Amino acid sequence: MSTEQEDTRASQGDSEAPERAAQPEKSAQPQRPAPPEHTEPPEHTAQPKQQAASQPHEQRQQASQQSQAPTADTAESADASREAAPAVHSTWTPVKRLMMNGAIFIMLMALLILVSTQTRIPWNYEPTGQRLQTLTPDTAITFTNDSGAALPADGTYQVMTKHEVMDVQQPSTGETQRINVLVRSPKQAGNQLPAIVFMHGAGYGTCDNSFGDIAGSLASAGFVTAVIDKPVWSTSDLTRDYPGSAVAYDAAINLLRARSDVDAHNVGIYATSESTWISSYLLQQDHDIAFQILLSPMVFAPRAAMAFLAAQDFALVGANDGYQSIVRRVFSADLGLYGVENMNINPLDPQAYAVPTLVAYGSKDVMTAQVQGVKEILDNAHQAGNWNVTIRSYPVANHVLRLGDEAMANTPFADDYVDDVISWAVGTSRGLKQTSAPIAGEALYQSIAVPLDLHARTGMTIYGTFVIGFMLVMLLAAIVCWLIALVMWIVSRCRPRAKRHAVLGLCHGFGRTLMWITVGTIATLLLFFAGFGEVVWAVVKLAWGDAPSDDPGMMFWSWPCIQIMCIVVVWIWSRVFMRMIEAADLHRQAQLQEQSQLQPRRRRLAVSTGARIVPVNDEAQPASQHDADTGAVIAERGFGRVLFWITVIAMLSILQFFAFWGLFLY
Repeated sequence: MSTEQEDTRASQGDSEAPERAAQPEKSAQPQRPAPPEHTEPPEHTAQPKQQAASQPHEQRQQASQQSQAPTADTAESADASREAAPAVHSTWTPVKRLMMNGAIFIMLMALLILVSTQTRIPWNYEPTGQRLQTLTPDTAITFTNDSGAALPADGTYQVMTKHEVMDVQQPSTGETQRINVLVRSPKQAGNQLPAIVFMHGAGYGTCDNSFGDIAGSLASAGFVTAVIDKPVWSTSDLTRDYPGSAVAYDAAINLLRARSDVDAHNVGIYATSESTWISSYLLQQDHDIAFQILLSPMVFAPRAAMAFLAAQDFALVGANDGYQSIVRRVFSADLGLYGVENMNINPLDPQAYAVPTLVAYGSKDVMTAQVQGVKEILDNAHQAGNWNVTIRSYPVANHVLRLGDEAMANTPFADDYVDDVISWAVGTSRGLKQTSAPIAGEALYQSIAVPLDLHARTGMTIYGTFVIGFMLVMLLAAIVCWLIALVMWIVSRCRPRAKRHAVLGLCHGFGRTLMWITVGTIATLLLFFAGFGEVVWAVVKLAWGDAPSDDPGMMFWSWPCIQIMCIVVVWIWSRVFMRMIEAADLHRQAQLQEQSQLQPRRRRLAVSTGARIVPVNDEAQPASQHDADTGAVIAERGFGRVLFWITVIAMLSILQFFAFWGLFLY
C-alpha cells in the first residue's frame, strides 16, 4: 500500500471520529439480539429434549445472563429517554380558552339566575299612597253631661301606689312566672271606680319602668290602674306566647275586680303595639271587659303586619328594591319548622272589637298600616254590632304617640293625647254619649298595601336553611384550613433554608388566583352585610322617630355594586375552572407521551435452545416516584389540594347565598 493511500485513510478516519463522538453511546441503549432472518419449518427445527440437556452448563448460563442484561438497564434507559423527550406544551389557543371560559360562565350564571328566580316572591304593592281623610283636625273628645257635674280630669285626685305579686302559670308548658303588679289608685275617690290594666308592647317591660306617666294621669282622673311585669316565661321575642299572655293579663284584670274600690264590670285595657295581638285573644276569652284603648294597633297577622312594616320602612329610607326583595323571602319563611308559631295567628275577630274602642295613631308611625287597619277595625266592630269606635291621629307623633326620638327616655306624649285619652275613658266608663267626631286629627296615610297574600313556603325555607348553614360550615372549614396553612408556613420559615419546603404546592398559578378570588368574594359578602346593615339601622332610627335622609347612599348603590361584583366573581371563577380543565388536559397529554415513550416492549430473545424462541416482557418503570405520586394538576401536596377545594366550595356557597336572596335578578 502506498503512502498516499495510507494518508487518505488516516484523514478519513480522523474526520469520522467527531461524528462518532457526537452520536449517543451505544452502551446507553439496551443491546437486543437480532431476530433470526430465517427459521426452518417446525418439523425441521424441533430439537429433541436430549439435545438441550446435552448443552454444556456454561453455554446455558451465558445465554441466561445475556437475556437478563437488557432488563437490568431498563430504568436507566427510561430515564435517558425521558430526559431526551421534548416538554409537553399546551395546545389550547386563546380562542379555545375564551370559548371554554364563556361556556362555564354561562352555565354558572344560568344556575345562579335559576336559584334567584325560583326563590323570588311575588308581591303586589297596590294600592299605593292610600289616604283616609278625617272629619276635623281637632282631636278633642267630648260627651254629653246631663248631670252638669264636673267630670274628673288629669290631676283631680292624688294617687296612691301599691305593689302586689301574683303567680301566673303558662298554660302550654305549666311554667310559673312570679309577676309584680304596681297598682295606682286615686285617694278619696270613693268606691265602684273604673279600672284599667296596661299591656306591654315589644321588649321586656316591668311594672316599674313602663306606663308610669299615663297610668299616673289616669289614676289621678279617678281610675284604678295596674301595670304588671310583662309575662314572658322562658320565651323570646320570636316565640312569645300570645294566648298564654292573655291569661296573665286576665289574671291582673281579676285582681282589680276583686278590689273593694273597683267596679268589677267596668274594667278595661290599654294595649299598645304588639300587645294588640294579645288583646284579641283576651277579648275572645273574657267577654266582661268594658272598653279598650288601642295605641298603634298592629291589627293584621304578624306575618303580614311585620312584612308591611319592613317593606314600607325600607322604601321610606331609600333602600334599593333589591333589599326589599329580602323582606319578601324572610316573611315567607315557614318559621313553624323552628318552633315559631306566632307568624300565622289570626287576630282579626269581631269579638276583639265588640266593646267601645279608642284607636290612636301617630302621623310619624311607620310601623302600622293605618288606613287598612282602621277599615278592618271598623268592619270587625260593625260585624260584632259595635258602633262605638273612635279614631284619633296625632301629628308628629311616633309609634308610641310620643314626640321626638323613641330611643330617648322621658319624651313627652303628643299634644292633647293624654287629655283625649282621659276624656274618652271617663265618658265611656260612665256611659255618656260622645258628641265629638268619631274620626279626627291628622289625615291617615299608608304608602303601600299590606301583603295579605304572604304565606309560609316550606320548601323555600328548607332550601334557604341549607344554603345558609352550608355556607357557614364551609366558611368555618376554610378559615380553619387557612389558619393551619399559616401555622405550617411559619414553622417552615423557622427551619433552615435547605430544609424548607412548599406548604401547599399549588401549581399552574392557582395559588395567587385562589387568594385574589377569595378576597374578592369575601369583600362582596362584606359589602352585602354592610349595605343591609345600613338599611336596618336606618329603619330602626326611622321607627324611633328620626326623619329619613335625603341621600340614601350605600343603601341604594350597594345593591347594584354587589350585582356587578357577583358577575365579575363568577367570570373569574369560570376562568379558574377553565384553567383546571386545561391543566388536566395538559397532564393527560404528558401521561400519553410518557406512556408512548415507556410503553412496555415485547422482545423475543432466542435462548440457546436451538431454534426455540422465548418471549420476554421488558416493563418500563416511571421516570421518578414523585411524578407517579403527585400528578400535580392543582397542587403537589395533599393538604394543598384539600385547602383548594374547601376554599372553592366555600366561595361558591357564598354565590349560592347571594342567589337565594335575589342578587342574580337583573
